[in-house]
Amino acid sequence: MTAFKPLVFSGVQPTGNLHLGNYLGAIKKFVALQEQSDCIYCVVDLHSLTAQLVHQDLGDQTRSITAAFLAAGIDPKKHIVFNQSRVMQHAELAWIFNCVARIGWMYRMTQFKDKAGKDRENASLGLLAYPSLMAADILLYRATHVPVGEDQKQHLELTRDIAQKFNNDFSEKIAALGVGIEMQVGEETVNGYFPITEPVIGGPAARIMSLRDGSKKMSKSDPSDLSRINLTDDADTISKKIRKAKTDPEALPSEIDGLESRPEAENLVGIYAGLAEISKEDVLKEYGGQQFSVFKPALADLAVEKLAPIASEMRRIEGDRAYVDAVLKDGGDRARAIAEGTMKTVRDIIGLLQD
Repeated sequence: MTAFKPLVFSGVQPTGNLHLGNYLGAIKKFVALQEQSDCIYCVVDLHSLTAQLVHQDLGDQTRSITAAFLAAGIDPKKHIVFNQSRVMQHAELAWIFNCVARIGWMYRMTQFKDKAGKDRENASLGLLAYPSLMAADILLYRATHVPVGEDQKQHLELTRDIAQKFNNDFSEKIAALGVGIEMQVGEETVNGYFPITEPVIGGPAARIMSLRDGSKKMSKSDPSDLSRINLTDDADTISKKIRKAKTDPEALPSEIDGLESRPEAENLVGIYAGLAEISKEDVLKEYGGQQFSVFKPALADLAVEKLAPIASEMRRIEGDRAYVDAVLKDGGDRARAIAEGTMKTVRDIIGLLQD
């Protein structure tokens, strides 16, 4: 039985500075995945328009995300690194998926509800249709796996729904053209053009919280710079932010259950686990019973060891704009060749005339 070739796709928006949460929750995972699979990593600059239409420095922000990819260890020769707007087939397939998806599906998206707030009538259509473009990003390359955080799981479920509906709606045409591939969906074997993409979730520190409030996710938009560790922070700044991180007066517990109702403690333990690539249980085996006056310096040393070289390399790469632009152009050319192959088949399936 023919199967989809394993392929990983993921993207990061060029909005503000990348921080520790982006690194542990996404970029570090990207680096690991490239050792196992073919990967396509995208700076999703079209998506950034849903958060803010007018940008003064969108190009530089796109280059900065690219520099972070490269500094962390992503290989742009073996894999593809590019910015989304270079490949307009993303927008073309997104329009087709807008016609496949149902409005009710979009209104159920938790992220839309959160970002639109109570005044949904004034939210942009782009914000509502954002998950449809995300589905197009993934399925344009017929990606089989996507690394996602908890906040994106619902969007990937929608991607799976869109793929399944497209495959069902055009099943006869897919069969007639001989472009379908058999795949397992639950207990059923079906034939379709688009894969039912699987999430890649996990790691001991997939969700990193604010250093000032353990109940809130670490965010680029938080007004306090002390709430996050930016990937461009130097060693002294990293140490200072960890020393000033909010904690409670109790010692660290010896068992994982002891972190319940202690969000700041759990967050710092999770950060240590993610940086050291061990479990939270293993962190507590070493530091259980210790005060934060002992744990914080150890965490600061570890964070500096892991992050300072990336920050230094990121600043070096950002300073070579010609190199970053060359990486994005090369990646865009390679991505476009794959994307156009997909779109030629999709146009045939739908019945659109083309050369």
